[in-house]
Amino acid sequence: MKSLCPVLSRDTLFCSLLGHRIMEALQQVSRRTLSTSARRQVENKVPHKQKHFQEDNGIPIHLKGGVSDAILYRATMALTILGSAYVVYELVCAAFPKKKE
Repeated sequence: MKSLCPVLSRDTLFCSLLGHRIMEALQQVSRRTLSTSARRQVENKVPHKQKHFQEDNGIPIHLKGGVSDAILYRATMALTILGSAYVVYELVCAAFPKKKE
């Protein structure tokens, strides 16, 4: 059987057609996903969250989210302190290089 395109082999044509079909399928799936309306109405939680975070109860704003916010805050602070210490260590090492004998 002769190839339709003399430059491309039969395997190359098959791969390019397969790739084209996959791209068409992905485009169709993305179109379907983006154009489908929601099946149920989602409750608007913004007013409740605004009331919760704006009430004056003496808790810092970064901790009003509960336990997960406290853990996230502490992890962020620990990583920030460790990162800063490592930067200072590397700067000191760069400022005082080891002498070659």
